[in-house]
Amino acid sequence: MLELTKKILKTVSFDALLFQKELNKALKWITDAEEIKKFQEWCIVEFGSIYPLIIRKAFVLEVSK
Repeated sequence: MLELTKKILKTVSFDALLFQKELNKALKWITDAEEIKKFQEWCIVEFGSIYPLIIRKAFVLEVSK
Protein backbone atom coordinates (compact mmCIF):
# COMPACT_ATOMS: atom_id res chain seq x y z
CA MET A 1 0.00 0.00 0.00
CA LEU A 2 2.88 2.35 0.75
CA GLU A 3 4.28 1.87 -2.76
CA LEU A 4 0.88 2.73 -4.23
CA THR A 5 0.78 5.88 -2.11
CA LYS A 6 4.21 6.89 -3.40
CA LYS A 7 3.01 6.46 -6.98
CA ILE A 8 -0.09 8.52 -6.26
CA LEU A 9 1.95 11.32 -4.68
CA LYS A 10 4.24 11.41 -7.69
CA THR A 11 1.20 11.57 -9.97
CA VAL A 12 -0.50 14.43 -8.12
CA SER A 13 2.65 16.38 -7.31
CA PHE A 14 1.75 18.97 -9.96
CA ASP A 15 -1.04 20.28 -7.69
CA ALA A 16 -0.40 21.38 -4.10
CA LEU A 17 -3.94 20.75 -2.87
CA LEU A 18 -4.13 17.25 -4.33
CA PHE A 19 -0.68 16.48 -2.97
CA GLN A 20 -1.67 17.64 0.51
CA LYS A 21 -4.93 15.67 0.42
CA GLU A 22 -3.22 12.43 -0.64
CA LEU A 23 -0.40 12.87 1.86
CA ASN A 24 -2.85 13.36 4.72
CA LYS A 25 -4.88 10.37 3.55
CA ALA A 26 -1.76 8.18 3.54
CA LEU A 27 -0.79 9.25 7.04
CA LYS A 28 -4.18 8.15 8.37
CA TRP A 29 -3.57 4.48 7.59
CA ILE A 30 0.16 4.21 8.35
CA THR A 31 0.37 3.09 11.97
CA ASP A 32 3.95 1.92 12.47
CA ALA A 33 6.22 4.70 13.77
CA GLU A 34 9.24 3.39 11.86
CA GLU A 35 7.26 3.27 8.62
CA ILE A 36 6.07 6.84 9.18
CA LYS A 37 9.67 7.97 9.67
CA LYS A 38 10.81 6.25 6.46
CA PHE A 39 7.84 7.70 4.58
CA GLN A 40 8.66 11.17 5.90
CA GLU A 41 12.26 10.85 4.75
CA TRP A 42 11.11 9.70 1.32
CA CYS A 43 8.70 12.65 1.06
CA ILE A 44 11.44 15.11 1.99
CA VAL A 45 13.83 13.66 -0.60
CA GLU A 46 11.22 13.50 -3.37
CA PHE A 47 9.18 16.65 -2.71
CA GLY A 48 11.01 18.68 -0.07
CA SER A 49 12.10 21.30 -2.57
CA ILE A 50 8.55 21.70 -3.93
CA TYR A 51 6.29 21.36 -0.87
CA PRO A 52 8.39 21.73 2.30
CA LEU A 53 5.61 23.41 4.30
CA ILE A 54 2.95 20.87 3.35
CA ILE A 55 5.23 17.99 4.30
CA ARG A 56 6.32 19.57 7.57
CA LYS A 57 2.74 20.40 8.54
CA ALA A 58 1.40 16.94 7.68
CA PHE A 59 4.02 15.11 9.71
CA VAL A 60 3.82 17.51 12.66
CA LEU A 61 0.08 16.90 12.81
CA GLU A 62 0.68 13.15 12.61
CA VAL A 63 3.15 13.19 15.50
CA SER A 64 0.81 15.24 17.67
CA LYS A 65 -2.01 12.65 17.45
